[in-house]
Amino acid sequence: MVSDPFVFALALINTGALLFLWIYYIITISDLECDYLNAQQCCSKLNFWVTPKLCFHSGMVFLLLITGHWILVIFNMPLTAHMIYEIMKVPKGNIGVYEPTEIYFHGRIKRYMRDCMINLGYYLVLFFTYLYSMITAILNENPIIKDDDANIEF
Repeated sequence: MVSDPFVFALALINTGALLFLWIYYIITISDLECDYLNAQQCCSKLNFWVTPKLCFHSGMVFLLLITGHWILVIFNMPLTAHMIYEIMKVPKGNIGVYEPTEIYFHGRIKRYMRDCMINLGYYLVLFFTYLYSMITAILNENPIIKDDDANIEF
């Protein structure tokens, strides 16, 4: 069985990488707002990371599931379901979740930016939750076997 500190260290690294990915999303969308990128470049950059983002997050949920951390699995499931829903609702002719021909319609840039900020906050909470869990798991495991006969008194 995998030890809890190792599971939480992997979850911490994974969440840190996803935090940087959400910051990349925010920077890319803000570059589109300021006209530093055109819509085609922005959408191709964002769509490239949609599947890896889902794979990393669902891999982390699966790891937590097989190690028996049920509360953390329940806490992660809404975001996983939302990511799957986001991919499933892409219309047939679009190139991905982010479509260059539709990104300027009906304030979608603002909605994408709002969603990125919400996800960034969600992953920040997860990051500190995993950090706390890793520290408590390390402190609860006692790597030093105490032997009463080996105590030396001065």
